[in-house]
Amino acid sequence: MNALPQSNESTVPTGRATEVFTVFLALGLRSFGGPIAHLGYFRRAFVEQRHWLDDARFSQLLALCQFLPGPASSQLGFAIGLLRAGWPGAIAAFVGFTLPSALLMLGFAWWAPYLHGPWGQSLLHGLKLVAVVVVAHGVLGMWRALTPDWPRRALALGSAAIVLWQPQAWMQLLVIVLAALMGPWLCRHLTAHRDEAPTPRYGRRVAMPLLSLYAVLLLLALSMGTHGALLLRIGAAFYRAGALVFGGGHVVLPWLRQALVVPGWVDESSFLAGYGAAQAMPGPMFSLAAYLGRQMQGGQGGMIGALVALAAIFLPGFLLLGGVLPFWQRLSSRAEAVRVVAAINAAVVGLLAAAFYHPVWTGTVHGPADIVIAACGFAMLTLAKQPAWAAVLWCVAAACLGPSLGG
Repeated sequence: MNALPQSNESTVPTGRATEVFTVFLALGLRSFGGPIAHLGYFRRAFVEQRHWLDDARFSQLLALCQFLPGPASSQLGFAIGLLRAGWPGAIAAFVGFTLPSALLMLGFAWWAPYLHGPWGQSLLHGLKLVAVVVVAHGVLGMWRALTPDWPRRALALGSAAIVLWQPQAWMQLLVIVLAALMGPWLCRHLTAHRDEAPTPRYGRRVAMPLLSLYAVLLLLALSMGTHGALLLRIGAAFYRAGALVFGGGHVVLPWLRQALVVPGWVDESSFLAGYGAAQAMPGPMFSLAAYLGRQMQGGQGGMIGALVALAAIFLPGFLLLGGVLPFWQRLSSRAEAVRVVAAINAAVVGLLAAAFYHPVWTGTVHGPADIVIAACGFAMLTLAKQPAWAAVLWCVAAACLGPSLGG
């Protein structure tokens, strides 16, 4: 058969792309707090207020987006737009949600080269301390959520040790592959999802070309070396990161560092400062790509490089989502798939923990004052439950105003 049979649960698009864009633009302007907070905003907007989905279908879409590599909150928005208004709705959801943060990160990229002198350097150092705080908070949250038992904790700790021992990009990929192979045995106590999943109005004819395009582009990106046209290198580097990162958000940090900092395309200080600045922005964390694309090779990427980077880092997650969505009902009922993803997520916790130590901690914390600033920021997020932008304000203000906190 050329198309999957349509069940009674298939979702017929009932809205307009302009409606989807308006709603997601409003969310993109005010959705502070990172991916976990975004999911709360989405549920309130689409389940409680507009009733575009019920809780069961929202949960199934969320499970799919967490199952796949890529930015989970952006993929969820893409899926909601797709089911609401077809492919135009999916694109409208992405553009609306991403546009505010992308423009803000481009503004920071333009402004960053002018940050000279003690105050400018203190500001950049404060943003790097934000990265310390946010990544530490991310590691803690992911440790609690994704490693609830000792087999997965051991897998996370082992993954961190391996990557710290051999920090090459291929080792990170090997750790993910080994975790996937070990998943059916390590996570054999896990069961599969049983709820009905929403399915789109297209089937195999559309899904298979999307999955094939994802695979072909990934092979091309993996084969791209450090030479060639700048825009092609930008596209390949960001596509690799978007295609291979499980957990989204903070987990993209080690992949992007390997792709950009290690070859010398972006210096480590600018990389960490941009990552810290992204914490103060609403919308998706992956909008960091706009800043990094423009900063490539001392700013040679320009506006075109920013757009290429932004498109390339989101594209693989959207291709996978569109390709897998028609099959999700069947796939989510297989316990083996759930166990593989659980093991991969545990390994990802280890990758992020390794990245927290190096380069985030080793490249930023230089003395007792930095430790105090970072510890207070971490307490704001974990104990006081303050939003990420409050930690940004604290770290930057402390670094700029303290008598000896400029790094």
